[in-house]
Amino acid sequence: MDRFLEFIVRHWELSSVFGGLLVALILVEKQRGGKSFSPQQTVLMLNRDEAVVLDVRDKKDLAEGSIAGAIQIPFSSVKERISELEKHKSKAVIVVDKMGQHAGTIVKQLKAAGFENVHRMAGGITEWKASNLPLRKK
Repeated sequence: MDRFLEFIVRHWELSSVFGGLLVALILVEKQRGGKSFSPQQTVLMLNRDEAVVLDVRDKKDLAEGSIAGAIQIPFSSVKERISELEKHKSKAVIVVDKMGQHAGTIVKQLKAAGFENVHRMAGGITEWKASNLPLRKK
């Protein structure tokens, strides 16, 4: 740890550039995925019947449970199965994955397909479980 701090002090210019690039990368990735909802906001929208949840986790991940009423389409199949979501265009579509890493990509694909009200759930199912919200198990 001492060597790490020594490196930062001796090469402050390089460390500053690295820090700036890291912040820029985080901001770009966050903006790319669009607006995100917390699990609590998602529950509120579901209770008001203003949204539908699209769960893009793989079949093996679904074994740990899913959000009641969620539409399950694996991440790799979303592009081919977008037509299944057409009847939900009037509602907000909230994309959920395991930890939030793939949801931004799906949001971008859905927006390109003409869906305007698409969002991602921050933290994915991991955050949902951390908030002690229920999962439906088959």
